[in-house]
Amino acid sequence: MVLKNFNEVIDRVKGLKKLKLCGVIAADKNAIEGALEAEEAHLAHPVFVGNKSEIENILKEFGSSGDYDIYDTPDMQEAAKLGVKLAREGRVDFLMKGHLDTSVLLRAVVDKENGLGTGRLMTHFVFNEVSTYHKLLVTTDGGMVTYPDVDKKQKIIENAVEILLKLGYDKPKVACLSAVEKVNPKMPETLDAAELKRRNEAGLIKNCIVEGPISFDLAFSKKAAELKDYHSPVAGDADIFLVPNITVGNVLGKSLVYAAAGHMAGFIVGAACPIILTSRSSSAEEKFLSIALAALVNQHEEMGKYENTSHKSGLHFH
Repeated sequence: MVLKNFNEVIDRVKGLKKLKLCGVIAADKNAIEGALEAEEAHLAHPVFVGNKSEIENILKEFGSSGDYDIYDTPDMQEAAKLGVKLAREGRVDFLMKGHLDTSVLLRAVVDKENGLGTGRLMTHFVFNEVSTYHKLLVTTDGGMVTYPDVDKKQKIIENAVEILLKLGYDKPKVACLSAVEKVNPKMPETLDAAELKRRNEAGLIKNCIVEGPISFDLAFSKKAAELKDYHSPVAGDADIFLVPNITVGNVLGKSLVYAAAGHMAGFIVGAACPIILTSRSSSAEEKFLSIALAALVNQHEEMGKYENTSHKSGLHFH
């Protein structure tokens, strides 16, 4: 099953029996607004960590009379540590960053003794919805791994594929992006892409179809592929767009939002729980959608743990 838009994500979360708990660290106005919208839509119940008096004032400003757990921790570093502790102890199901530096939160997340590490590479997973594409598309990694080598790129692919498999995808299609579709020794990303495709064909990267090197137009548009006489099951139908480095991922992701009027949701994967790591300039909508996606993924992760131990277009956001 392929997700076509965020409404399908939201509808599936609304069908969950148990409301998930979202720990909002260093909660600010945008984060609180997104969390309240998510609660109103029955997607998740927020737990706030930060300056209690400021949080209470913002809640009053939004006219909220709900009963919320608020952990009064004005210091950013202590707020990050406490949020991670709540997740580690199962008192929240996933985390969302508010108004604090990403490095501060991640320092607490990767702490060897008290963090949320699992031994896996932590990577950034983003769903994008744009009107010119027929389904949600994943861009990775534009927020965590800076300049990955080919082995790290394999792990980035594996993390993204694992999420899509949990969401019901059969065999996700992966496009290893570059500026050209032919191997060029002077362009390292084309060499990496060809190697990743080889590993996939050899069965070293499983449960997906990897294509590369492939340019964005060919991965995104069947018409472009036809015009260039390029043949691949991934052409014009990619689920995952693997970028060569964080700069390309950041530029591509923001271009889809600001230039293409798209919508996005994302979080860190590879940790013990999803970690919503939106920019401090991100809209409340992005936080709302990221909460919905994290809640859905968390539900499937819990189902997986249990098993191991025994539609319409347009958005509902207002």
